[in-house]
Amino acid sequence: MIHDIVSDMLTKIRNANLAKHQIVQVPYTKLNANIIKVLQNEGFIYQYEEIKQNFRKYIIISLKYKEKNKKSVITELKRISKPGLKVYTNHKEIPKVLGGIGIAIISTSKGVMTDKNARQIGIGGEILCYVW
Repeated sequence: MIHDIVSDMLTKIRNANLAKHQIVQVPYTKLNANIIKVLQNEGFIYQYEEIKQNFRKYIIISLKYKEKNKKSVITELKRISKPGLKVYTNHKEIPKVLGGIGIAIISTSKGVMTDKNARQIGIGGEILCYVW
């Protein structure tokens, strides 16, 4: 049985956004924590906190909404690389999401980072997801 932890996390965030929830809880993994850190640095989420509960670790994510109409800052989350089909790219072929409006989150040998940072460093890797 294959579990795609990243896809599960993105689905939980997407569903919480649609339901206009303020917070969402996802299971802790190093990859999930690194992706959430990138989302916070890019301004897609407000903050996050790692908690331990009954011998399990979780990440509590505070979602970010626009003030006026309570519309979510995250319009869409799209999983690219899946367990059955990994998608890799070099630094020259890293795609721009919506012409630079969105971000691609890439897992590189230097850690998880945005497409912009990967281009600046000159390093490619596995394209995990697109966010806009």
